[in-house]
Amino acid sequence: MLVTLIWGSTWIVITGQLGVVPPSWSVTYRFSVAAIAMFAFAAIRREPLLLAPRAMLFAVALGIAQFAFNFNFVYRAEQHITSGLVAVLFALLIVPNTLLGRAFLKTPLEGRFLAGAGIAIVGVGLMILHEYRAAAVGAGEVLLGTMLTLAGVLSASTANVMQGTRIARAQSMVVMIAWAMLFGALADGSYAWITTGPPVIEPTATYIGGVLYLGVIASAVTFPLYFNIIRAVGPGQAAWSSVLIPIIAMGFSTAFEGYRWATLSITGGVVALIGLVIAVAKRPDRPSVSGNMVSVPVEPES
Repeated sequence: MLVTLIWGSTWIVITGQLGVVPPSWSVTYRFSVAAIAMFAFAAIRREPLLLAPRAMLFAVALGIAQFAFNFNFVYRAEQHITSGLVAVLFALLIVPNTLLGRAFLKTPLEGRFLAGAGIAIVGVGLMILHEYRAAAVGAGEVLLGTMLTLAGVLSASTANVMQGTRIARAQSMVVMIAWAMLFGALADGSYAWITTGPPVIEPTATYIGGVLYLGVIASAVTFPLYFNIIRAVGPGQAAWSSVLIPIIAMGFSTAFEGYRWATLSITGGVVALIGLVIAVAKRPDRPSVSGNMVSVPVEPES
């Protein structure tokens, strides 16, 4: 519930990060703050801060997938479509999470999921069709925003599945995420400097407050909780939280971005949520032991 409520609010906060500051620099600032917070938390817990060389390389890959590719795609998507629609599209994270979990972690794949996912895709398609028809900025902007969001979904899903591997489970969650956030921030900053030039900052309370909220609350607090869920029940089951996030995000979009619900968008949203609920309604009582997916204790911070 905590992850769902916080991440449901982040989509509208991200829109306040766009404008004066290039998106890649905003992402860099966010995960620089998040990395500092995570290392401080690890130090308070008196955990060893260094990782073995193999684990450090894993943190590099995790950081680039989750905290560089994923968020650069998302921030740019919100330059083209509303934050609410980005959130709805991201609800489909359950699809690649389950499919990749099946391919690489040998987690079960049920017919119920396939039916629900198919229904959800139809619903999201109706919402995209509405945005395509109604977009004031042009249909091309809607399509571009959609493609950027889906690229972000695939990047996030890759990182989610990585959290289910044996090497990830063998590491301290807090220390692993701290290093991954640091490497992600370094990748973000390098990309930002190469593509847009030296750092740019917007010295306003709204922008600075948004960076701190996204870095500390929406990253340092939520990612350890969410990744612990992945370790406990697998990436597909963990993505059930994405069912409710769009409802919260679309509420913020309606209140602050002037999003107006039409018959097609309402129908699409309802169909998408019904499909997602069908896909994840049957949750196991306990994590199953299958292939590389094994039950592990959830760490104290969750």
